[in-house]
Amino acid sequence: MIKIDKFSFQGIPGAYSEMAGKNLFPSAISVPCSTFEEMFQNVIDKKAEAAIVPIENSQAGRVADTQRLIPDSELKIIKEYFLEVNHNLLAAPGTKLSSIKRIHSHEQGIAQCRKKIINLNKEMVVVADTAGAAKYISDLQSKEDAAIASELAAKIYNLEILETNFQDVSNNVTRFLVMAPNLNNLDKDEDNLITTLVFNVRSIPAALYKCLGGFASNGINITKLESYVHPQGFDVAQFYIDFEGHPEQPFVKLALEEMKFFCKHMNILGVYKKSEFRKK
Repeated sequence: MIKIDKFSFQGIPGAYSEMAGKNLFPSAISVPCSTFEEMFQNVIDKKAEAAIVPIENSQAGRVADTQRLIPDSELKIIKEYFLEVNHNLLAAPGTKLSSIKRIHSHEQGIAQCRKKIINLNKEMVVVADTAGAAKYISDLQSKEDAAIASELAAKIYNLEILETNFQDVSNNVTRFLVMAPNLNNLDKDEDNLITTLVFNVRSIPAALYKCLGGFASNGINITKLESYVHPQGFDVAQFYIDFEGHPEQPFVKLALEEMKFFCKHMNILGVYKKSEFRKK
């Protein structure tokens, strides 16, 4: 894999994406970006070697913005990483839980703590990112407002942690993708590989069934399959798929050749090693 001296992430210092990047590349410089588009563009413009991209959460599901942008980002997936997320309820020093009326966070943070917020009878306020919510609360210094964010954000923005493990369930994991300009150069016979691709099906009956038939007949395990509306319109479905194996392995090649008969478009987004976290 390429050497990572700088990585870009969406958010401001203290974001969970930055934590994931620092866990992966401790000596690398993190480059905060206001949008996911800027995050991808920084890598294309060589201001960073890789982008740290949240793709899905075990409780709140897929991160819709990134899944929509990834296929056209011009970048390739070179690694996956699973971060066990511990949300914290943060407030200005001296704030009591009873005085809080509003809780601010990214939509994923809100979704992962929704039951707790409802039980506390607090208003939910969605903002651009978790660390941004923490900074806002720090600047606001209101005893009526709090944020859901990381312990790192609490330290950076001098906030008090009112409650740790604020998420609804303890098993709260976010999967991140590391994306760079080029595909990994991996041996096709290497073990524990995952291939990610997106494809559009032809408008014919049972097209998706026929696209995936080659995976079943060739014994290839699909670990993720999702559909979403293509930017062209509601009558065009785009599918995102992860499967085990390398595109150059004989059985995988057969499955992909069969798939092409029923696809309008296919794009391999990455071939990378399966995370050790999957074995837990």
